[in-house]
Amino acid sequence: MKIHVLQHAPFEDLGSIRFWLDERGAEVSYARCFAGDPVPGLAGCDMLIAMGGPMSVNDEESLPWLKDEKLAVRDAIARDIPVLGVCLGAQLIASALGARIYRHAVKEIGWFPIRALARSGPSFVFPSECTVFHWHGETFDLPEGATPLARSAACELQAFQVKRNVIGLQFHLEMTPDGALAMVENCRRELAPGRYVQSEAELRAVPASRYGTINELMNQVLAYLIAGRVNQAWQPTPAGVVESDCGRTPALAVQVQT
Repeated sequence: MKIHVLQHAPFEDLGSIRFWLDERGAEVSYARCFAGDPVPGLAGCDMLIAMGGPMSVNDEESLPWLKDEKLAVRDAIARDIPVLGVCLGAQLIASALGARIYRHAVKEIGWFPIRALARSGPSFVFPSECTVFHWHGETFDLPEGATPLARSAACELQAFQVKRNVIGLQFHLEMTPDGALAMVENCRRELAPGRYVQSEAELRAVPASRYGTINELMNQVLAYLIAGRVNQAWQPTPAGVVESDCGRTPALAVQVQT
């Protein structure tokens, strides 16, 4: 399984996604365009992952490589290659599909609940409510043909899906304790008091178990996206549900078809 990663800052890496990929023996390549790397070609690519970053997708004039990333995202979607976008990565997907990206009325930083939206067709199923990690100040319109999956009190569009194998997440299910600390250390200036901005002390006080809960949900998203790309099937585990901060969530398994 070959994975291409678009990384936008040294302190925003794959987080828990790396563990999921390592367990499956995935071959992972990175394009760190902020450091001068070219955007990779998609030959043999089984999934494209676009991570977060401190810039805006609208910064094409000062960061011209953003145009190349959007072209790569659009090409991957056209080829039916699974695409996962996290925060800035979700905004890249939306922008690549023609949606408007703009500064939101409020910043959302810290641990706040999202709520699943009613679905009009087959799509990934989020828990009815789940507390997740946020760090964003921009939002976007829903791309044409996309399905909204989740919202929060602060932000109407928190997750969306395009076709069967493209998902954008405004929040960070991959976040780990070390990753959150790196965000605080590198983006501390953004922690200005606000209705949906937690303090540094609050962010540092979060127990490790909370990260484990959102990391498991990220594993479910990854399994859903990759199903069928590498001869796998995604389905709920018959064992039942997982009790967590995300409520009663169907426990998921990836089963290899032979």
